[in-house]
Amino acid sequence: MKFTLFLAAALAAFSVQAQAQTAAAPRAAADQIATKKGPLTLQPITHGSVVLTWGGKTIYVDPYGGAEAYAGLAAPDVILITDIHGDHLDPKTLAGLSVGKALMVVPKAVAEKLPAEYKAQVRVLGNGQKLDTLGLRVAAIPMYNLPEAADAPHPKGRGNGYVLTLGGKNVYLSGDTEDTAEMRALKNIDVAFVCMNLPYTMDVNQAAQGVLAFQPGIVYPYHYRGQNGLSDVASFKKQVTAANKKIDVRLRNWYPAGK
Repeated sequence: MKFTLFLAAALAAFSVQAQAQTAAAPRAAADQIATKKGPLTLQPITHGSVVLTWGGKTIYVDPYGGAEAYAGLAAPDVILITDIHGDHLDPKTLAGLSVGKALMVVPKAVAEKLPAEYKAQVRVLGNGQKLDTLGLRVAAIPMYNLPEAADAPHPKGRGNGYVLTLGGKNVYLSGDTEDTAEMRALKNIDVAFVCMNLPYTMDVNQAAQGVLAFQPGIVYPYHYRGQNGLSDVASFKKQVTAANKKIDVRLRNWYPAGK
């Protein structure tokens, strides 16, 4: 009897420990910025995925990397997907998350590839279109490669970057892009997440010049893993800071162990 109780206790302890390990998925610490309607929390996940929490709402951007990466976070109210590639549209990760009540804001190309079970949750936005929902605004920004070409990894019109407006703050999510005219023309961006990975998007120098053109208050280099490993985000920070000390460049670890 004592052995049975001991075994049961040991199994229970192992189960709790396993759950704790799952919940403690390695990820960079979250940041908070103040808005007119409460704090906005910015939680890096991995690569091009970030979770935003504001006003009691949770927004997942390009959920990718396995559901365990989101352990301990609230289920999404809104999911933004930028493009059809597997590091943005990741059905396996979506299947492991509680997304049943989430509004999915996506470009048409993504809507056509989403599993049928999500179709009722989808709202399609094309480049230049806007959506007001749940107290926030979502604007779809063109994202594409330069020079423009039909066979480019990211042709113009297929994918979306996004600008979210919440609590008076504007947050830009570049998706996969180069330093396009539309990026350079952005105004009043408080927080920007900007990609830099060759050969798919832009290099560090392009990213720095693009950011210096639209001058966000805070910028996070993200999506910086390419064919030759991780981009030199320290060089990006050095270039931006040398030219404009008012831009707060925040380096975070978007590639925890095993990702």
